[in-house]
Amino acid sequence: MATSNLDEEVFKTIMAGETVEVEIELAELYELSETGTYSVTTAGSFMYAEEGSTELTGDLLPYTAEAITVDVDSEKAAKIETAVARLSKRTIVQSDCTGTRGTAIRNAISNCRSLASSAANAAGSGGSRYTNIFKTASASTVAARFRAVANDCGSTTSGVTRTYCTDVYGACSSGVLAYTLPSANLFAYCPAFFNQLPALSGTCYGQDQATTVLHESTHAPGVYSPGTVDNAYGYSATTRLTASQSLNNADSYALFASGMYLTLSLVD
Repeated sequence: MATSNLDEEVFKTIMAGETVEVEIELAELYELSETGTYSVTTAGSFMYAEEGSTELTGDLLPYTAEAITVDVDSEKAAKIETAVARLSKRTIVQSDCTGTRGTAIRNAISNCRSLASSAANAAGSGGSRYTNIFKTASASTVAARFRAVANDCGSTTSGVTRTYCTDVYGACSSGVLAYTLPSANLFAYCPAFFNQLPALSGTCYGQDQATTVLHESTHAPGVYSPGTVDNAYGYSATTRLTASQSLNNADSYALFASGMYLTLSLVD
């Protein structure tokens, strides 16, 4: 998600006592190959803006839902078209990445490799920049994930992930830069990624195409398992996470890599 220049349509006003329901087709996204009773829950946090504003406050509203039980008939679940089944398997960078989009995504993947490699080396040295974002989280684990991302971003014609330059799953909307389908190790980049983001940001912790690719790469379990989730976006919200939350938060890696890149650029 973008964290600035957001349109009103990306926000949902929730009044005190109001309930908002979201329907999720589990069989599209998860393997439900065994008949039985499943327990389903969700946890995370919301970013928010004050009423009448479209500027995020940087604070987080954490939530945890009570578990619900779902009875699953595996034969019926198998008849539901999965997200993976809709996609054809080709090369790592897919044939829809042509023209300026193809050039942009290949440059972003190359820059992702450079940022991730530098971040992997920097993670082991600790320092205030590391502790601001990752707190007391294992530096060796953080460095290992960065090295795995650098490896995956090291090629556009081979590897465990697939990259699309169009909205192959229909999940792009205003404010959405890109998304990952972990079960398929698939990345899809939305129009906003190409139209709104610079290749590399000159602003400390700013969003750009390279760090967005890095962010998405950490989500893929095929790159490094387990894949990350989105506990928080942006520097202000991310630095308020606990060590364990930061270790599994995609933007923690993107922000650290961005900060180290800019620091090294200024030194050079």
